Amino acid sequence: MRRALFIFQNSVLAAMVLLAVGARPAAAQAWPGFARDAQHTNLGVGPSQLPQRVRWSTAVDQMPQYSGSDLLIHYGSPLITRVNTVIVPVKTGATGGFQVSALRAGDGGQLWTVTSDYAVPPHNWFPAFGVTLTPKDATLVMPAAGGTVLVRNFPDSPNGTTTRVAFYGIGNYNANSTAFNNAIQICMPISSDRLGNLYFGFVSTGASLPGYPAGIPSGLARISNRGVESFVSAAAMSDGGSSMIKVVYNSAPAFSNDGSSLYVAVNNVAPGSGGFGAGYLCRLESTTLAKLSSVLLMDPRLGRGTGLITDDGSGTPTVGPDGDVYFGVLEANLGSNHLRGWLLHYSGDLATTKLPNAFGWDDTASVVPASSVPSYTGSSTYLLLTKYNNYVAGGGDGVNKLAVVDPENSMIDPVTGATAMNTVITVTGPTPDTSQNLTQHPNAVREWCINAAAIDPVQKCAVVNSEDGHVYRWDFATNTLSGALNLAPPTGEAYTPTVMGPDGAVYAINNATLFSCVKN
Repeated sequence: MRRALFIFQNSVLAAMVLLAVGARPAAAQAWPGFARDAQHTNLGVGPSQLPQRVRWSTAVDQMPQYSGSDLLIHYGSPLITRVNTVIVPVKTGATGGFQVSALRAGDGGQLWTVTSDYAVPPHNWFPAFGVTLTPKDATLVMPAAGGTVLVRNFPDSPNGTTTRVAFYGIGNYNANSTAFNNAIQICMPISSDRLGNLYFGFVSTGASLPGYPAGIPSGLARISNRGVESFVSAAAMSDGGSSMIKVVYNSAPAFSNDGSSLYVAVNNVAPGSGGFGAGYLCRLESTTLAKLSSVLLMDPRLGRGTGLITDDGSGTPTVGPDGDVYFGVLEANLGSNHLRGWLLHYSGDLATTKLPNAFGWDDTASVVPASSVPSYTGSSTYLLLTKYNNYVAGGGDGVNKLAVVDPENSMIDPVTGATAMNTVITVTGPTPDTSQNLTQHPNAVREWCINAAAIDPVQKCAVVNSEDGHVYRWDFATNTLSGALNLAPPTGEAYTPTVMGPDGAVYAINNATLFSCVKN
């Protein structure tokens, strides 16, 4: 009874706070997971604030390690609760060490911090420490050691408690935690479906473990909202069988619109190798994890399925409002598409391969309602926003863009000659890239630095981050950039998400720091 009363009181307080700031209903405003929802649409509610002033900032990496002048580190997405608490995953050491901090959105003041004993799997680029909120902000879930997760209740309160859960049984973990810690590591952000069931991928050495004398193979784990634990091996998830050895790093599971299916990618790349390999996009039954279907990820121009998948990216599947599925890969012959890769496009059952987009590398497509792009006159009900960089290193001209593309209508891609999604509008980065030879590439500009761009359908815009150190608003109605808020010195970095809060504040990560940005 006391717990019910506590929840009721907090719900009333949340409603009062949101009414005071003029926000929309709380349930519509949260940003509970990577790319916001279980379909990874990045589609917010809005309206967002024009980024003109940094309200506060906080480190997402307390000891960033640079490769030359670049940060080849994937950072977990910040999350926002319905009452505007900002959840920040933080890397605390040079090679490991993690915590999650809950901050007040208004001033960045700390509400609580939980330290996780999570250890990263073998890697090339540093993988993401990705957390999630379960529905109605009931709990905050974070990766921990040995493939376990830490569950923190009452994310908006400084007085919560944290418990550990294991997908193979917490009793087994407690019998020999060292053995599990050495054998198993989570390798992707945790996803929650609309019912609060948890899903995440992990890699395993296959060593003998308490309760599992034959070991646990690398695969995908599920912890139900009732505490029922299960997992499936990567080999059992696709038609590739034992040739597929693990899930793709950093690529969180996505769910069909009715929640009955989940989509996750597997590959044959050895953990930590930094290599490229073949892979499948898999469709599993969300309750039993039984394989429903899978499709070999193929270069749409060359028709081959090798050299497409790397663990150094962070693209995740996106499920459109019509149930179609989108997933980004590299091209089979690296450089044949200027290292842009492809955004592959399938029917919801994965049986039909549809029109691809000419950019897919390290990107999660954002869903843009067609009504948010006034110049669009086509028949599609929704469009997609992706990066459209044209990398000099891959043979391109360095004219790096963002694009809103039409998933149903085509054009001939000028780089490859392939039939690809038609570009509806594009915008070019505004800052010359002085790291390039501007005599050879006079129009080269700094890359767009987003793996998941937040969409505001009310003001018909997106929040977009650039390696030039600025965050911008891309206005779809005028096809212009505004805001241009300087956050940090220009930095080459692994792509990062942008996020919107209930009060309209926008959040972007530049140079290992999260910035809360608001209007003057």
